[in-house]
Amino acid sequence: MVLYGQEVLSGISDRNKFYEIKDKMLLFSDYIIKTDDYEFAAECSNECRRNGIQGSHTDFLICAMAIKNGWEIFTEDGDFLEYEKYIPIKMYVLK
Repeated sequence: MVLYGQEVLSGISDRNKFYEIKDKMLLFSDYIIKTDDYEFAAECSNECRRNGIQGSHTDFLICAMAIKNGWEIFTEDGDFLEYEKYIPIKMYVLK
């Protein structure tokens, strides 16, 4: 399961759709989250909070891992557009 499996799969009430997406996500590599990743996520959270932007721990862990690994974030969650103003995340844009 990829790093963000819980984030993607949470809220899918249709059991068949849940397993369909879960199976497709197995194509992605796992990434180990280390203590310093959580600490960096807290730094990202703190920077946003200093600027009046709040978010979930999961959101900032996603941000931290994306920054650390040079990944773009693909989401429809508008919160990430706010985070992007204060931390160096890159958003994936559909073309």
